[in-house]
Amino acid sequence: MTAAPVRLLLADDHPVVRAGLRAVLETEPGLVVAAEAATAEDAVARAAVGDVDVVLMDLQFGKGMGGAEATALITAGPGAPRVLIVTTYDSDADILPAIEAGATGYVLKDAPPEDLAAAVRTAAAGRTTLSPTVADRLMNRLRTPGTALTRRETEVLALVAEGLSNQAVGDRLHLTEGTVKSHLARVYAKLDVDSRTAAVATATDLGLIRR
Repeated sequence: MTAAPVRLLLADDHPVVRAGLRAVLETEPGLVVAAEAATAEDAVARAAVGDVDVVLMDLQFGKGMGGAEATALITAGPGAPRVLIVTTYDSDADILPAIEAGATGYVLKDAPPEDLAAAVRTAAAGRTTLSPTVADRLMNRLRTPGTALTRRETEVLALVAEGLSNQAVGDRLHLTEGTVKSHLARVYAKLDVDSRTAAVATATDLGLIRR
């Protein structure tokens, strides 16, 4: 008796990327691309239909919902499909929200085709696959918990890197300005810096926030 094929949903806002993923995965025995979604909102709606086993999810979709938020919505229900993040981003600011949202795996778009196919099969089986760079980042966090930024500290610093004031960061994250200052004070201490500019530069160099 032949096992049922693993049915996939490709969620990425770039048609070329979806076409590339489809070309790679449809040559693999036992994998079937059932649907595509160009927005995170569409991915959530399509996943809810209930005929997909694994969602290959990008993190950035331009305007609107992001991949991590979509992942949380998709994985919240009973019998939900697995979500495998497939992205170009490997900073803590990207990895942590996606893993916390319930992603089963996290691979980078430059992974060899055979590794991507293996990651899909692993995700379908409910096991975790992480790109080596991502696994290294998570291991480093575990080895040095005292200096690792929390998810909230990372969010605050990523918005500071975009040029937002403490007040604007607070508005975006629904925090008081005082709370934002407290987070930044802890960031400065952990990174051993004394200014916003130095914190952003150091965090970027360490791969904590996106370049």
